[in-house]
Amino acid sequence: MGPHPQAPATEPDSTGTVTRDGVTLDYAVYGGGSTTVLLMPTWTVVHSRFWKAQIGYLARHFRVVTFDGRGNGRSDRPVGAAAYTDEVYAADALAVLDATDTARAVVVGVSWGLTWGLHLAAGHPDRVAGLVGLGGSTNVDIPRTGRDVVEWDGPSTSTEGWAKHNRQYWLEGGYGDFLEFFFGQMFSEPHSTKQIQDAVGWALETTPQAVADASSGMHGFDGIEVTPIEEVCARVSCPVLLVHGTQDAISPAAVSQRIAELTGGSVVLLEGAGHGPSARHPVVVNHLIRDFAERCDGSPAATVAAVRPTWTRSGRRRRRALYLSSPIGLGHARRDLAIADELRKRHPDLEISWLAQHPVTTVLERAGERVHPASAWLANESSHIEHDAGEHDLHAFQAIRRMDEVLVQNFMVFDDVVRGEQYDLVIGDEAWDLDYFLHENPELKRFPFVWMTDFVGWLPMPEGGAAEAALTADYNAEMLEHRARHRWVRDRSIFVGSPGDVVPDSFGPGLPGIREWTEANFDFAGYVTGFDQTEVADRDRLRTDLGYAADAPVCVVTVGGSGVGAPLLRRVLDAVPLARRQVPELRFLVVTGPRIDREVLPRRRGVTVRGMVPDLYQHLAAADLAVVQGGLTTCMELTASRTPFLYVPLRNHFEQNFHVRHRLERYRAGSHLPYEEAADPDGLAAAIVANLGKAVDYRPVEDDGAARAAGLIAELI
Repeated sequence: MGPHPQAPATEPDSTGTVTRDGVTLDYAVYGGGSTTVLLMPTWTVVHSRFWKAQIGYLARHFRVVTFDGRGNGRSDRPVGAAAYTDEVYAADALAVLDATDTARAVVVGVSWGLTWGLHLAAGHPDRVAGLVGLGGSTNVDIPRTGRDVVEWDGPSTSTEGWAKHNRQYWLEGGYGDFLEFFFGQMFSEPHSTKQIQDAVGWALETTPQAVADASSGMHGFDGIEVTPIEEVCARVSCPVLLVHGTQDAISPAAVSQRIAELTGGSVVLLEGAGHGPSARHPVVVNHLIRDFAERCDGSPAATVAAVRPTWTRSGRRRRRALYLSSPIGLGHARRDLAIADELRKRHPDLEISWLAQHPVTTVLERAGERVHPASAWLANESSHIEHDAGEHDLHAFQAIRRMDEVLVQNFMVFDDVVRGEQYDLVIGDEAWDLDYFLHENPELKRFPFVWMTDFVGWLPMPEGGAAEAALTADYNAEMLEHRARHRWVRDRSIFVGSPGDVVPDSFGPGLPGIREWTEANFDFAGYVTGFDQTEVADRDRLRTDLGYAADAPVCVVTVGGSGVGAPLLRRVLDAVPLARRQVPELRFLVVTGPRIDREVLPRRRGVTVRGMVPDLYQHLAAADLAVVQGGLTTCMELTASRTPFLYVPLRNHFEQNFHVRHRLERYRAGSHLPYEEAADPDGLAAAIVANLGKAVDYRPVEDDGAARAAGLIAELI
């Protein structure tokens, strides 16, 4: 019973355990408020991380309690079917309510969790304010078609389809095969690879024996007596909401419809959805749970809070824009500020609010911009990226895949903001959450929307083989389908660069070329440096202004605004004494950025270490050499200022290794240095000395990108 492997986007406010009949259950409590939402366990095959797309959002509005059901997660795994009956799970839920001092809760269950919620509501009506069932699964007596009738006990006579649902097959090595099949059936929607992967991973955290025992207890095998759910429903008196996908291949929608008849509840059908809507369609599910829980609250506070206190007629309103700037590093902040300044020149009355995270908020606040207070609710994407990074190694595609719960949580923050306030324009600079979930939920778009990016297309790293190539192609295909079906969701797509900057690769087998598709679907602003290039053209004057001696060469070392660059900084510092033996007057400025503690780096003679440098582009322009990661912004700033530089892309970072490298080769800029070579102090020192003051022949960088981008955006307001 180890910890859940992926760090959650939302940490609990408190955790604890409760022991009932010798079985210890692990629970967590999030948020606060007068209404508690209890998120029930589902089938023992997964644990409470299944609720990861709901917890962050609901915890901003309610007190949320989760617990790992017996048999998985951090809870005990008792043996035998009798330890896993419906009545046992309902009693466990009651014990958790008692342990968390919860007098009354809105109970939410997925699949068989609905059955346990019905038992809890029937047996303890004073403790359940309302019940939500998502893809409900019960023993209700209805005709069932489309799912093979298979033998649970006895030898496995086939390993095809539902024949995999066989105890002996699981216990004799077929459990993993069953999981792949089952969760493929559960998430029947296209492009559900991440949800399937998550669920299989969680299921492998327990044992085939525990899941087999639980299945026997739930379904009345091994002599277990099961109470007909019709009898249970007759004793349920609380409001009941049933949400069910019409393409549910595990439990037909008729189950929820029958439970609604038995309880006087209501049904919401999700057309085209499968058995796991909370994971596959979290936005609509989150809204349904919140709206239901507020109705069950019994007080008018929620309704009153949703009403705007004032209204201004359109002719009296200032133009208002909400700007989302990518928080991974600081690369986007400077260009977004430059575009915002150009927008204000065209619309002086434009009021811009920023929905942003640290470290971007530091740059915005220094510039006097208004950071929206809801920014404090955002889950930090930089922290997630840093958690996923190794030694100068960040598998960017997989890291963003694993960031799914962060993206859901942050989209829900955005959605709350635009539901409560009026905006004439929304700009998303690589705000992946916004672009994805607006295409998944196009009915939520109530504003002109501009999407900006400096790369298009997920590309597989060779080490990932055929599996990663298939995954990236699947992600690309989903994006292409979004754009083909809901082209109107983006009012303008802006590529920060020129057509030649787009990689000449394919989105995947049977999919179009990336450059051709991008040219047909994007406007091109040219690159946006975020500074006036004439300001740094006179290098001698710039060096004097910055206090650099004319006869002492300077090497600036910087790794961007995230915390993944510390290993490269250490490698450079290891090479400093060797480089200075050859060039004794050489000086280094090492910039750690806002998320690396400069105090943990070793001290070296001839080295100045600084954290945040507000006008770092000036130091880069004044330098005789820079050593950087492969981030696009810093590399293009160096290109624009015509400074020689070594760039060391993060290993397995597809954007830095393919998209950025392609663009730099087009500009004839920089010298690529693999990390394996940079990790050798002698080789790195030799590269530094060889490139100091090296003559360059870079292609000129556009100096009107911000104005061009602003011109494209300004047409919408």
